[in-house]
Amino acid sequence: MNKRIGVVGILVEDRDSIENVNKLLSKHAEIVVGRMGIPYKEKNLSVISIIVDGTNDDIGALTGRLGRLQGVSVKSALTQK
Repeated sequence: MNKRIGVVGILVEDRDSIENVNKLLSKHAEIVVGRMGIPYKEKNLSVISIIVDGTNDDIGALTGRLGRLQGVSVKSALTQK
């Protein structure tokens, strides 16, 4: 399968979901190249950006599971390299 490189943007509005977000990111650590997380206190949310390198299936599994968490929104932008 072809690997893809991209960015996954995660907005966490429900602080109770942060632990589950971190567990999922750890579970999929083999495709995570880098991560930056910023608490946006004025808006009461956390913003996380993830650089990923993996197959469509691997990236889709991660983003799909993240998107099913309460109070979590996910968007991704991928390229083929």
